[in-house]
Amino acid sequence: MTAAARTTPAVLDRIAHELPDHDAVVTAAKTLTFAQLRAEVRQAAAAMIELGIAPGDRVAIWSPNTWHWVVACLAIHHAGGVLVPLNTRYTASEAVDILARTAAPLLFTSGEFLGADKAASIDGDMLPALRHIVRIPIDKADGTWDEFVARGADLAAVDARAAAVSPEDVSDILFTSGTTGRSKGVRCAHRQSLDASAAWAACGQVTSDDRYLCINPFFHNFGYKAGILACLQTGATLYPELTFDPEKTMRAVQEQGITVLPGPPTIYQTLLDHPRRAEFDLSSLRFAVTGAATIPVVLIERMQSELDIDIVLTAYGLTEASGFGTMCRAEDDAVTVATTSGRPIADFELRIGEQGEVLLRGPNVMLGYLDDAEATAAAIDAEGWLHTGDVGEVDEAGNLKITDRLKDMYICGGFNVYPAEIEQVLARLDGVAEAAVIGVHDERLGEVGKAFVVTLPGAELDEDAVIAYTREHLANFKTPRSVEFLDALPRNPGGKVVKPQLRERI
Repeated sequence: MTAAARTTPAVLDRIAHELPDHDAVVTAAKTLTFAQLRAEVRQAAAAMIELGIAPGDRVAIWSPNTWHWVVACLAIHHAGGVLVPLNTRYTASEAVDILARTAAPLLFTSGEFLGADKAASIDGDMLPALRHIVRIPIDKADGTWDEFVARGADLAAVDARAAAVSPEDVSDILFTSGTTGRSKGVRCAHRQSLDASAAWAACGQVTSDDRYLCINPFFHNFGYKAGILACLQTGATLYPELTFDPEKTMRAVQEQGITVLPGPPTIYQTLLDHPRRAEFDLSSLRFAVTGAATIPVVLIERMQSELDIDIVLTAYGLTEASGFGTMCRAEDDAVTVATTSGRPIADFELRIGEQGEVLLRGPNVMLGYLDDAEATAAAIDAEGWLHTGDVGEVDEAGNLKITDRLKDMYICGGFNVYPAEIEQVLARLDGVAEAAVIGVHDERLGEVGKAFVVTLPGAELDEDAVIAYTREHLANFKTPRSVEFLDALPRNPGGKVVKPQLRERI
């Protein structure tokens, strides 16, 4: 990518010039070519400027995956603003906290959707900086989007703003998932969000011939950067999904000829185990990538064999590294893909530090946390290494294997136990859909393992059977002493199990 095209407005201008009539975004309600997308973006950006949005202002989006999200996101950048995505699972008080911390003058949010009305839940009296709320229509035609964009008239002002955006300007502030403590705002520059997502797309050999079904929420790195920005830079067509429904997803793959389907591990697990999977033609799928703290090897094997996806890759990344880090490559063999997260991408350096902690360094490490110099200094050391908090090891070929989170390790009878190892074993037990293990207090041994298990429909498993199975495959100190069966594991939007919620059950 040329230096001139290392801002989102420059990339949109380029792709709209190169592929004006190529479909950019396709939903049931609307289809936009790249030329039409650029026109919509400029119009929305003009409306923002008319509302008084200044360069550097933070503008928030609190809404599920619709075409409006894509337009609003790119329009914020065209107007010189900074994108602040809000997790759709946030309560109103959580959203208000971030809106206050970012002093956002403008919020795009959904009207009525799945029985909730996010726009109506915001108390403007608590947010003196918030001057405007644009209501996106989803379940009902009750939005103010059309009125908002109709305000935009001065396209010359938009083009001037877009041209003034620098690769070093902050493009987005994404708040960490908050699996521990209060979430922190991660500041990334235009060049970082674009360069890292372009490297991700290159590993998957994504081109303008691809049709990308985006189940991952746009408010998360996976949906925004590996989704919207990856498609924008490659010319791939983006198909946003409002909610994940397995039959709807399989129907979309069949009818739209979907070729790219990234997602957290649970997405593939659900598709593989769906009783009606054989009724759908999923042969168009050619590229899938997944990532989380740990991924059962058996899941990767099934994606390769049962779904017959040409390129199945695993990846590792975190918000503080622009959402990325390492990734397998298309030419890697099945064992490498199944057992590692690949090698560094996007000019990252990788090394293993104290206690086996994974460290990353490079041009795409975040600019820093929002208004938190102390936390930034704790995360990025004086030599520029980002301390990820993940435990891993690197093989002779340079591939990273994540073994666990530092904080998830527990000590049983003087031995370090990494729950990921136990979870891999449990994933191979017939009847187990997914499992998570934590350490719990024990008077004699200090801590012992407790397993949380979600079973497949119709499976008959009890605590004794699960413990007996792990005892066959693991040393005694690694064998869980208790098992609790759940309907589902608590996960954040990136697919990682939120273990503090499991600990709260004890």
